[in-house]
Amino acid sequence: MSKLKEIRERKNLTQEELAESSGISVRTIQRIEAGTQPKGHTLRVLAKALETTESEFQNIEIETKDLEIKEDQIPANYSLIKVINLSSIPCMFLPPLNILVPLFLMFKLKQKNAIVKQIISVQIIWTIFAPVTFLLGIFLKPGPALTIIMIILIFLSNIFIILRNSAEIDRNKELLYKLNFSLI
Repeated sequence: MSKLKEIRERKNLTQEELAESSGISVRTIQRIEAGTQPKGHTLRVLAKALETTESEFQNIEIETKDLEIKEDQIPANYSLIKVINLSSIPCMFLPPLNILVPLFLMFKLKQKNAIVKQIISVQIIWTIFAPVTFLLGIFLKPGPALTIIMIILIFLSNIFIILRNSAEIDRNKELLYKLNFSLI
């Protein structure tokens, strides 16, 4: 509820009565009650008509800003975080998806917190690291058998990281394998 509306209702005034006593149009009062911040002349006139101070409007506005929830203050749901982490496994064979699916789930499940950002950052690094390692293996020409083993080891390393992080989320509510920075 807007502060103007709260004060107006406390004084048992309708919007029309406030408009008449203040000289401010009903439409302007409706805009302010819908969220537009009164300034200057309008603020002074409304405060006078409501027999209050301008600072009461401003103090209450500050209080409501303090109540807004920031992204990092959203409580973490660790079972959803674990689902986001595990969602990378079926998508590993199409590397952009092992980033996009957890990213989509982060927004869909409203889990935009530091742990999920680290999960996605690790997948971004793995997605960059895996092809580079594979190409280095091809240029060294170890032979077809060793190339296949290298591909399998690259995928197994990511599965290990994902599963180990899931276990750590269950135990300690944090990641074992994480970066010192976030890529998102």
